[in-house]
Amino acid sequence: MRFVLSTSFSSVADLKKLAIAADDCGWEAMSFSDHVVNPEKITTPYPYTENGERRWQAFTDWPDPWVMIGALASITRNLKFTNNVFVLPIRNPFLVAKAISTAAIISDNRVIPAIGVGWSKDEFELLQQDFHTRGKRADEMVEIMRLLWTGELVEYHGKHYQFPPLEMNPAPSAYIPIWVGGISEAAMRRAARMADGWVTDLQTSNDILASIAKIKEYRREYGRDHLPFSVMATPSDAFTIDGYRRLEDGGVSHILTMPWPFYHGDTQDVEKKIDGIKRYADDYISAFNR
Repeated sequence: MRFVLSTSFSSVADLKKLAIAADDCGWEAMSFSDHVVNPEKITTPYPYTENGERRWQAFTDWPDPWVMIGALASITRNLKFTNNVFVLPIRNPFLVAKAISTAAIISDNRVIPAIGVGWSKDEFELLQQDFHTRGKRADEMVEIMRLLWTGELVEYHGKHYQFPPLEMNPAPSAYIPIWVGGISEAAMRRAARMADGWVTDLQTSNDILASIAKIKEYRREYGRDHLPFSVMATPSDAFTIDGYRRLEDGGVSHILTMPWPFYHGDTQDVEKKIDGIKRYADDYISAFNR
């Protein structure tokens, strides 16, 4: 089991200190959530709460993930970087491919983009991308990015994107794994069909394990069950070593968590956050490294 530090709702001013602390005490990776803007009022209900309200307050920091990852990669040695999750089809595929490949090069291949198709129609309209075709476009964008990352002369002729022979360089020196997030049937099928891993939402252990079993069936259906596959989970009810081991036995490879509430509650004090990162490493991460 590996452990990933969630940076959701943290101040950008604190992220360098948090990354260094996590890098120093054995965390596997650091993860970033993603919004370009945060409208005062939303026309699409937030799908992950019962009342449709967002989980965060107005004026929460949402740094650009790839700019932030590039910066943090330059001050860390082993820490990897991922997302929970990066909204792919809200953007242009060429610009995304360029940003991720540059971050991969800067970090010496310490990036694992974790993509989703998004829920906020408001943001899609502001960025002038079609909300209703986002799933199909995301599929094509993954194919396009993998072509561009070869650094070779490539072309593409899909339903939503077409381009003549071209190349994008510099190319990353190693394969960039892509994880897919989401708990819908379409998201789990996408993860099984074309991804190297799956990212859960905040779910119970039973729901996570049931979803993994379903994804395993889909991977067999697509003839991909022989390939390596990661699962980054955020359990809402597992807070012990035994709880994590149960998830590990069921196929979870990474736990995404915010450690300081275990010790200091919902704090914004950066020193308490750093203390939580270190204490969690001693109390939990070390148990899986013995």
